[in-house]
Amino acid sequence: MELEIGAWKIRSWSRGDVKALVKYANHRGVWKNLRRTFPHPYTEKDARAWIRKALKDRPETHFAIASSKEAIGSIGIKLHEEGSRRSAEIGYWLGQPFWGKGIATRAVRALAGWAFQNFDLARIFAYVFEWNHPSARVLLKAGFVREGRLKSRPTKYGKPVDHFRFAILREDLNRRQPE
Repeated sequence: MELEIGAWKIRSWSRGDVKALVKYANHRGVWKNLRRTFPHPYTEKDARAWIRKALKDRPETHFAIASSKEAIGSIGIKLHEEGSRRSAEIGYWLGQPFWGKGIATRAVRALAGWAFQNFDLARIFAYVFEWNHPSARVLLKAGFVREGRLKSRPTKYGKPVDHFRFAILREDLNRRQPE
């Protein structure tokens, strides 16, 4: 799979992405905004395992965000069944040198569009730690709406923390948000 997003793209992972994945994932600023299953420090063993899993998954739902030279982040969806309607959770991260450039917003918009096109989804949702204001802005700019605050939902740094939940409905995907 490959989606162009300006000067960057969303593409399938490759075994050659190991070094770039370690370079950008092994950053405390990336780790602090992701769930506890994301390791820190992030090693070559972790990168190889992640890429092997992403390449094996069917349907393919986890991708690299890449420049013309290398993978610079990751984005994917996890398909869920909520009642009788289909939904998916979206997750993403970028290497620190690429923060604040609009790449994540473009990637979220593009992957949400691709997911609605390729799966029978009614909604896509995301969770953001209460302190991660940049990620909340990414979702809002991509057309997502904040649905609420989940108190003491996950544990991070050994204590319960709050999450905000954002979502977008299929019919709202093309609603443009201010940049």
